[in-house]
Amino acid sequence: MNRRWLLALAAAPLAFLLLPAAPASAHPLGNFSVNQYTGLVLRPDRIDATAIVDFAEIPTLQATSQPTCADLDLAVTVDGEARQWTVASSDFAYVDGTGGLKTSRLTCTLTTEVALSTATVTVENRYAADRVGWREMTARGEGVRVESPLPAQSVSDELRTYPADPLASAPDVRSATLRVTPGDGTAGAALRRPDDGFLAGITAGVERRFQELAGGRLTPTVGLLAVLLALLLGAGHAALPGHGKTVLAAYAAAQRRRIRDALAVGATVTLTHTGGVLVVGLLLATSSTLAGDRILGYLGIVSGAIVVAVGIGMFVRRRRGHGHHHHGHSHSHDHSHDHDHSHDHDHGHGHGHGHGHHHHHHRGDGRLGLAGIGIAGGLVPSPSAIVVLLAAIGLGRTAFGVLLVLAYGVGMAATLTAVGLALVAARRRLGRIPTLPRVAQRLSKLAPAGTATLVMVVGAGVAARAAAGVF
Repeated sequence: MNRRWLLALAAAPLAFLLLPAAPASAHPLGNFSVNQYTGLVLRPDRIDATAIVDFAEIPTLQATSQPTCADLDLAVTVDGEARQWTVASSDFAYVDGTGGLKTSRLTCTLTTEVALSTATVTVENRYAADRVGWREMTARGEGVRVESPLPAQSVSDELRTYPADPLASAPDVRSATLRVTPGDGTAGAALRRPDDGFLAGITAGVERRFQELAGGRLTPTVGLLAVLLALLLGAGHAALPGHGKTVLAAYAAAQRRRIRDALAVGATVTLTHTGGVLVVGLLLATSSTLAGDRILGYLGIVSGAIVVAVGIGMFVRRRRGHGHHHHGHSHSHDHSHDHDHSHDHDHGHGHGHGHGHHHHHHRGDGRLGLAGIGIAGGLVPSPSAIVVLLAAIGLGRTAFGVLLVLAYGVGMAATLTAVGLALVAARRRLGRIPTLPRVAQRLSKLAPAGTATLVMVVGAGVAARAAAGVF
């Protein structure tokens, strides 16, 4: 009976995912994005533009007033002379988003009168330049021939359908120069739409289900499904590139950590991620000026810096240990294994006091390193978890939202803990191979510096990638 219940609980979230999902077009750059489309039509006597801004859930939630066409910053010049747009029509509407939250869409039809028999037209979109988002431009001619680097048709159907793959190359077109000559037609770029990856489509569907559960009708069954799905999503999220798995592997290999150390990393990830989601969610819910993507970017920089610090600490400890080895403590590496091997290697030379102090010093530093890895792995909150929390708060289900965020963090920790446990088990198995210790001794002089360097490089890469999205 117990086994049947366990199987039912395991199958329930998977069966739920197979149900047809409600039509949705998730923003490929996340729930923090401000996405823009500019469609240009050049005619002999004027230029028309359709400017659309698609605000994702978080910017819509933070907005204190409705945006208008006057807020746009679309500059156009013809043969070097700046032209002014006239608003022909405008529309603003709220659209159902994920987790019970709303998205919003501003549509502006602009026009400027100018003779375009032969001209060079430059267009630059400077609206919300510091926000992450899909930026797309198209251009075509009617009654004139246009040579353009832009496609004539929208790859996203004017921000209505995005690719499911969040890793697909999203356009970031902010400006273009068009050449107009007498004739008809458009010589522009070919229309290319990123392919929807199979796994990416599954991931996007799971996240939509998770967010819908947080904002839907709450029953005990729905609540249990939401918690199970949060665990599943958290585990899958941690399996994606990043989150310190490489650092954890290098650190565990270099420091020869134990099972309880892997569990400690998992607990630290859970606490850090849950606290980060709660803090960022509270800031976004109470402020209309903070940009969520920039907050995550700064946290990414801090996360990378922590990893670099862990690598530096590894390097410094190994240098100190190397210094001690010159005083006759060549067996210190052997003592870092389980103590039950010490009877075969001590030889009774009285090194017990020196090794004991050295081991105690490394244990304290090792705990700081483990804490650093856990904090770095959970410091950057998942946007999906933040959306779920904000949706729950908006519906008066704050406690339920916190529970889902906690379950998400536990799922992340489960993946990282599994990696750590696998490394511990692999190290123990390799240690039983008779010829391996000789090889390990030969490489021991290079391995500490190599793993410390790997950790520092990974941390620097994380920080650099985050900084690129902020500055």
